[in-house]
Amino acid sequence: MNIRFLLVALLAAASMADEAVITRVNVISMLEPGVLTDRDVTVRDGRIVAVGAGGSAETSDGTLVIDGADRFLIPGLAEMHAHVPVEPEYRDEVLFLWVANGVTLARGMLGHPDHLVLRDDLLAHRVLGPRLITSGPSFSGRTAGGPAAVAARVRAQQRDGYDFLKIHPGLTVEEFDALVAAAREVGIGFAGHVTAAVGLWPSLEAGQTTVDHLDGYFDALVREDTDVPEGSTLSFGLWLTPFVDPDRIPAVAERSRALGGAVVPTETLSENTTGTHRWRAMTERPEFRYLPAELRENYVVRVQRAALAVTPETGAEYLALRKRLIVALHDAGVPVLLGSDSPQVFNVPGFSIHRELEAMVAAGLTPYEALATGTTAPAAFLRTADWGAIAPGRDADLVLLEADPLADIANTRKIAGVMVRGRWLDRAEIDAGLAAIAERHR
Repeated sequence: MNIRFLLVALLAAASMADEAVITRVNVISMLEPGVLTDRDVTVRDGRIVAVGAGGSAETSDGTLVIDGADRFLIPGLAEMHAHVPVEPEYRDEVLFLWVANGVTLARGMLGHPDHLVLRDDLLAHRVLGPRLITSGPSFSGRTAGGPAAVAARVRAQQRDGYDFLKIHPGLTVEEFDALVAAAREVGIGFAGHVTAAVGLWPSLEAGQTTVDHLDGYFDALVREDTDVPEGSTLSFGLWLTPFVDPDRIPAVAERSRALGGAVVPTETLSENTTGTHRWRAMTERPEFRYLPAELRENYVVRVQRAALAVTPETGAEYLALRKRLIVALHDAGVPVLLGSDSPQVFNVPGFSIHRELEAMVAAGLTPYEALATGTTAPAAFLRTADWGAIAPGRDADLVLLEADPLADIANTRKIAGVMVRGRWLDRAEIDAGLAAIAERHR
């Protein structure tokens, strides 16, 4: 079966009634800790219009009634480090995988001109998927071309309508400074990796809005007088693990808060790339079947190569330090945003967001705090009250769960249905889409 045909059919079949009511549901609004038990949530024209006592909502013949009894309703989740494919068929699969797992917003970190059209198509429900925030094509050592070229590209990306600029490794100091000056001139933010030639603190001082992967933080955790060998290609400070001083973590977290900016840890990516001795177990994850065969093979080759450079002991120490850092940043008041970097090394879109939530709880956040990293925190970061919580006036981006995620964060996987700006996909429709994708890549 043509997967695009099926996904278009699912889009057409997804219920978009003028009015929907989720009845007798337990609401986790994310505006306050805890659960609002036995509530009716009324949605009209894609927005929440009422959250009232169970049984109080009025319905008509045209109302879509969704049974929420003994279930739990959370806001849709944000994937704040996403990579949106360009090839249409695979792109539509990835978009569906996100929605099937309750992701209703994706922050694209490697933009393409086609994504500007896609952003509008998603909002208009012409394509099934989460709303999209997108960077332009990234700025890196390979694409920069000197300060003047960087400044010109910044102005062009802002003019074209991209939401922000993405930094990849390799910029010179002069190119970074040109990007910052041009970005300030035209009023567009920049985010992503820390430019090694610049460093973490100058990047935050310059106004970098997010540091993704905790890039640059391990450099900041090494004492200035430490004799560290020349750099390594190992990711995000892994090679610095033996030289990190854990006692510096509180001060680094506090300085980060003072300078501003948020972090997108992508902890599952680090778990995958340092868990290379477990690569065979990663291939046995149920969600692995939803990836194209060539991508599955690529991931295996990449982690097998990485296994030559990472011992299990070093990987475990690295992850333990990262988790201490995540909690310290969170407790200091640095916004921690949910993002897994998907699709990327063994991170299957959507499914990896649940793994990321579990990693946040494993680090020391409560389930409520972990949920906030994917709901209210991204909304606050993007300065919007349109989504991110369950309340009248918010967009109806909702995930209906079979069990309480505050009792066990793994319950975010137990999805009964997803509403994307008022359009409802039930479990049967989700399963049909997943089955078709798995069959295509069998």
